[in-house]
Amino acid sequence: MSAEERRESVIRAAITEFARGGYSGTSTEVIARRVGVSQPYLFRLFPSKRAIFLAAAARCLEDTGRLFREAAENAPPGGVPAAMGAAYQDMIERDREKLLMQMQMYVAVASAEASGDHEFGHPIREGWQQLRDTIHLALGADEDETAGFLAEGMLMNTLVCLGYPAGHPMWAGHCKD
Repeated sequence: MSAEERRESVIRAAITEFARGGYSGTSTEVIARRVGVSQPYLFRLFPSKRAIFLAAAARCLEDTGRLFREAAENAPPGGVPAAMGAAYQDMIERDREKLLMQMQMYVAVASAEASGDHEFGHPIREGWQQLRDTIHLALGADEDETAGFLAEGMLMNTLVCLGYPAGHPMWAGHCKD
């Protein structure tokens, strides 16, 4: 396997492990073990745990943005919000770790900010801004529709992470049951 292929393996493994354990609760040892490499090799691919986390966060945001762009491009006229919402729901059902990674990004940035590290969140905020802009443009640059779409998505994230099953009354009037 080439270094670039190993790097990709590390990013995928990091998404899984950070999604489950968060930034503070995930060791580079567990990521290296999942990939099948030594920690020294892991640090030849990435200079630090922080760099691994930021690469995983960037990939997660990029993949979500691509998902929304593709859904919007393939949507029937007037059906962009529904197509993007359905694509996101499908992602949650088939790749829940990306949803959990998103939530862990928010926690990691808040924790870093609280401890005085204001640089940690910068690349994540930039990635999130790009994701928001992707959604905004796909929705015809309508501020209210963008805000509503993002709010509905965060509600979905929260309900899924809290373990509310489809059909539970908490989903009533929101998203697809």
